[in-house]
Formats: sequence, structure tokens, C-alpha cells
Amino acid sequence: MAITLLLTDDHPLILDGLENLFRLEKDFKVVGRCFDGEQALEAVRKNKPDILVLDIRLPGKDGLTVLREMRKEKLRTRVVILTAALDEEELAEAVRLGVRGLVLKELAPKLLVQCIRQVHAGELWLEKRAVSNALEKFLQREAGRQEVAQALTAREIEIVKQVAAGLRNGEIAKKLFISEGTVKMHLHNIYQKLGVDSRVTLNRYAREKGLI
Repeated sequence: MAITLLLTDDHPLILDGLENLFRLEKDFKVVGRCFDGEQALEAVRKNKPDILVLDIRLPGKDGLTVLREMRKEKLRTRVVILTAALDEEELAEAVRLGVRGLVLKELAPKLLVQCIRQVHAGELWLEKRAVSNALEKFLQREAGRQEVAQALTAREIEIVKQVAAGLRNGEIAKKLFISEGTVKMHLHNIYQKLGVDSRVTLNRYAREKGLI
């Protein structure tokens, strides 16, 4: 049975090239092509392809938003990222969201074909040069989150996130349905546990540990 593919890219020439590439392979069948993230989600829901070939940068809903919604809806289609630009944060997030394959657009087309076959077989294909830094960053952030989880309570972590988002004590109190005095008490405890002395250093700590 053919591997069904859904292609998503905002450049028609890229889509044409991909479709022509897969037409030459007897074990592939293209079931749709999309120009933005919203179209991709609709097509995945409707066609349930084996593999979604997805660019990270798309108009409207970008590739990461598509991945988040697919995960939320528990859609079973596996995703291969085909991208030209490399951003460590984006790639780390894509790996966290379950991307099984990643190929750079500058690489030979045959590598994309190999990647899709491998991902369809349940294996992982992450182009080393593209993801080595991203994976390192991802592992650092995961280690940071674990460190924070050991040091702070769930409520304290939530307050750190709100501080990092720029909220003042009164706004945090209102959002979390607690008193402003309770927020101040939590912040005092957080400062002591983490060895920080201001909102600025707390914000920096939150970024370093992957809380935002």
C-alpha cells in the first residue's frame, strides 16, 4: 500500500517540485497540497495522511502551531519538517512536539524520500547538522525544568511564569484568584529558594530554565 503524503509550503514552486519528486516513487501517493497552516490542519483531519511534509514558517498558523494543534487533537499523522531556515528554539520545540523527521531544503531530494520512508516505518530521521544544536538546547531546557520542579512548588512555578510574562503582583493575584499578600509571600519564598533578588534576575532565571 502506498504511503500517503500531504504537502505544505507557502511557495507553489516548492510544492510543484515535491509533487514531481514523489510522482517518480511508486510507493508514494500525494493526497493534497496546502499553502498555509490552517489548510494543512483541515486536510490532515479530512484525509488522515500517513505523513505530513511541513514547513515551519507558514502564513497564518505557522508550523509549530500546526504541530501543537495536531498533538492536542491526537492526530496520528506523522510529521516531517522540510525547512530552509534553522532556529534552535523552533527546532527544539518541534522535537518536543513529536516531529519524527527533519530535512533541510538545501539537501538532495533523495534524502527527503529516505527520511519519509524511515519515519513511516516508525523510525527517527533528524538531519544531524540541522538539529544537533537544537537537541542540545532542548536537553538543557528539560534539565532546567526538572531542576525548577525540584526547587519550587507547582504554585511557585506558576507565579514565576506570570512574573516572567510581565505581570505585576496585583495582576497575578487576580489571575490566580489569590490575595496580593499571598503573591508577595510566594515571591519572598521563591527569591530565597533560588537565590535571586529582583524580578529582573527571576525573569532571567525563568528563561534560562525553559519556563518561558
